[in-house]
Amino acid sequence: MSKLRLIAVLSSLPLLAQDGALSAEHIRADTKFLSNDLLEGRGVGVRGGQLATEYIAAQFALAGAKPAGDDGTYFQKVPLVGVETQPDAQLSASASGKSVEFHWLNDFVGVSQLQETETRFEGEAVFVGHSITAPEWNWDDFKGMDVKGKVLVLFTNEPESTDPKFFDGRALTYYGRWVYKYEEAVRRGALGAIIIHTTPTAGYGWDVVRNSWGREAPFVKLAPGEKALSFSGWVTREAGEKLLGLAGKTVDELLAASEKRDFRPTPLGVVVRGDLPSKVRPLDTRNVAAIVPGSDPKLKDEVVVFTAHWDHLGIGTPVNGDAIYNGAIDNGTGCAILMELARAWAAQPQKPKRTALFLSVTAEEGGLKGSEYYAAHPLYPLAKTAIDLNYDALYPWGRALNVVVTGAERTTVWPLAQQMAKRLNLAIAPDDQPEQGHYFRSDHFSFAHAGVPAFSIGHATEFAGKPAGWGEKAWAEYNTKHYHQPSDEYQEDWDFTALQQAAEYGFLLGKEIANQDKLPDWVPGDQFKRK
Repeated sequence: MSKLRLIAVLSSLPLLAQDGALSAEHIRADTKFLSNDLLEGRGVGVRGGQLATEYIAAQFALAGAKPAGDDGTYFQKVPLVGVETQPDAQLSASASGKSVEFHWLNDFVGVSQLQETETRFEGEAVFVGHSITAPEWNWDDFKGMDVKGKVLVLFTNEPESTDPKFFDGRALTYYGRWVYKYEEAVRRGALGAIIIHTTPTAGYGWDVVRNSWGREAPFVKLAPGEKALSFSGWVTREAGEKLLGLAGKTVDELLAASEKRDFRPTPLGVVVRGDLPSKVRPLDTRNVAAIVPGSDPKLKDEVVVFTAHWDHLGIGTPVNGDAIYNGAIDNGTGCAILMELARAWAAQPQKPKRTALFLSVTAEEGGLKGSEYYAAHPLYPLAKTAIDLNYDALYPWGRALNVVVTGAERTTVWPLAQQMAKRLNLAIAPDDQPEQGHYFRSDHFSFAHAGVPAFSIGHATEFAGKPAGWGEKAWAEYNTKHYHQPSDEYQEDWDFTALQQAAEYGFLLGKEIANQDKLPDWVPGDQFKRK
């Protein structure tokens, strides 16, 4: 028996119904298997992740979707380097004869981007506010200061505003994402960048930062001469108070200063030192790719892409005795929907005109590395890619009354997206946490950044039989207690109806796009455009 067939048998998943209907129970079964302890949290470059990709490939094969990866397989190899900061890492700050020591996990987390087994650094600290240069909003946190060789100290997020014309109002832009902060630090030749964590500016607690950053981080291998930070990391608010206290400053004082347009970067008179022993290894990881060819002789060379990341956080710091970060909701649910879409798409007697590509990507939790690799090395030309419809962390809490498709309004697909929602008796809900910057936090963004219209089909915010606001409260509980925690585990009492609805929505929307005469595009004036 082949490995693919064995994995499929182990899952005990019912075979696809002949009518190709989308099944909530199929989605349940896939979510349950992918979040089983046997898969060890689906870590990247480890046994659990390999098992997850074999399983997904097996389900694509059983569905009748054809291999679309390297060398006729279902896999696209993604060459990454894993860097894991060791527990004896040291970080300290000193000024005027006083010094403070910070402790790994409790006070700070982070990683050297140099991809070396030992990184030692020492540099003067400069506070740079939110570390943003945005000429379109007449905002510059650097004001011409040369920060080459400095250690930048900053807050994530962006200046607060209720003006929708200023940094998009409540909605977080890419400037507010921690990814941008480190990219800007590299562009300016900084030695390192330290984000002072607060729950309001980050949008989540320190435990999420610790669990995400206190483990192996995936990187694309540095090219010869390529710039990188000696340290990219975070400190707790309490540690930030100690660091800033050496300069006679406070967190609240500097956070308030960073909100003003006339803010100027502030040398702190503090020297930051670090010693980061690291375990460095090549990561054996991959995207899983399958296609159902289109029926039109000309348009079948163009693709509609459905994506969902398969990875989670693997085995990490125990919480209440549990060290397996199963990632049932994040993102067992999205992968399960992806596989169900492949089954339904392949079961259609008459295939749509364009080809459908089902792509389950690696290393999303490490900064969208799998989808970024695909965007740089596409299996199908991006110029012939119609759209990416992404699924990431959907909530199995009953029948949905709405759907969130933040970013769809940026594309010419928006009228069709509205029509499909109406057809399924779903309202389109606005993003109820725009300050979280969800559009920039999942794999569709890698496609958007490369010019392909893309957005996620997200979780519902209201559910049948539940009072108004119930969904928001349930989300807040999940975000506080279970997001990036070992407790994100499969529950037998979950109701997967909303996930079936999300799959139906994406299926119908994708099918209509696959049959359109022209490729979708961005609306005029949007920051993204086809390349």
